[in-house]
Amino acid sequence: MNDDSVLGQLATHFLLISLLAVGGANAVLPEMHRQVVDVAGWMTNEQFAQTFAIAQAVPGPNVLIVTLIGWHVAGPAGALVTTLAMCGPTCVLAYVVGGIWHRFRYAKWRRAIQGGLVPLTIGLIAASGFLLAQGAARSLPTALYITLTALVLLFTRISPLWMLFGGGLLGLLRLI
Repeated sequence: MNDDSVLGQLATHFLLISLLAVGGANAVLPEMHRQVVDVAGWMTNEQFAQTFAIAQAVPGPNVLIVTLIGWHVAGPAGALVTTLAMCGPTCVLAYVVGGIWHRFRYAKWRRAIQGGLVPLTIGLIAASGFLLAQGAARSLPTALYITLTALVLLFTRISPLWMLFGGGLLGLLRLI
């Protein structure tokens, strides 16, 4: 497959997915994963999880995962194509819809749509977390720590930074 074909596939996929990214890029991670890992085979589960971790570790927006996927698949051109395809349509749509959304800020239908998007977005982000956990759980101790972290963060008000610190420490000690 030539580079133009890969760049075209990246552009098409990320253009379409950008229009579904209600709640940001992390909300559509399962679809990104499906395309990049399951359909195209450009990355493994583990590579996808590692790419996500790198994107989250560096300063900047969550959409950096898209740039890193593009870089992995097709180098600098892939990074540029995926970033533009993911951000371009969303920016235009946000500008147009934002004006309309503000104009109807007191309409009942607007509040109903907004109320319906909240659980949808939470569900999409939860699915993303589950998908990433599957890719990151390379051993039983890692899977147990992922489960513990999820439970602690779900049922307590402990800062996620403590769990991040604990995971880093366990990794440093080569326990996970």
